[in-house]
Amino acid sequence: MYELDSVEPGTSVDPGTNVLITGPPMTGKRRVALDVLAEGADAGEGSIVVSTKDGAEKILSEFGDRVSRDDVHVGVVDCVSKQQGVSNLTDDRRVKYASSPVDMTKIGVNLSEFIEEFHETRGIENNRILLHSVSTILMYSDLQTVFRFLHVFTGRVQSAEALGMYVIDSTAHDDQTMNTLKQLFDAVVEVDTDDDGETTVRTRGLTAAE
Repeated sequence: MYELDSVEPGTSVDPGTNVLITGPPMTGKRRVALDVLAEGADAGEGSIVVSTKDGAEKILSEFGDRVSRDDVHVGVVDCVSKQQGVSNLTDDRRVKYASSPVDMTKIGVNLSEFIEEFHETRGIENNRILLHSVSTILMYSDLQTVFRFLHVFTGRVQSAEALGMYVIDSTAHDDQTMNTLKQLFDAVVEVDTDDDGETTVRTRGLTAAE
């Protein structure tokens, strides 16, 4: 089981679960997702981030600020830096690069390599995987293409018995797009803000931890 106390105390999900984290801009979706990653990392689980919005350096910095141990297993698939023209980029133990958020084949290959390395080589049974963000990919590709990509992505998470999290800006897409994509996920975390600007979280599909 993957505990999700950082989302809702006393909840968890089964291995292979894919969770959609949705809400308007600037409501804390990214923060919630990174907190879920850090919760697992502090428990010795692996953390993999596919980033279509920020480079690996920023992701690793924000993630590092949240974890309390130094020996974390983290990998980032950076889909941004090459597109921005950063030169002399080579894959290493913590970062693999895709040419852009549209390079879905390379994203999938890099993800699979991290999963295999963490699970088979390092012997980490539980891994949490974050895709931030689905909305960025939808800016570059049509819904059908993104649906197929996410169908493969979520299937890979399920077969690896990992936990998948996918952030999307609910206000950037029409109802048909949101309803189509929601078919791919086992649970939904809705993030918003109240009248005082505080983050609020509603969940569907999470279970009480045993």
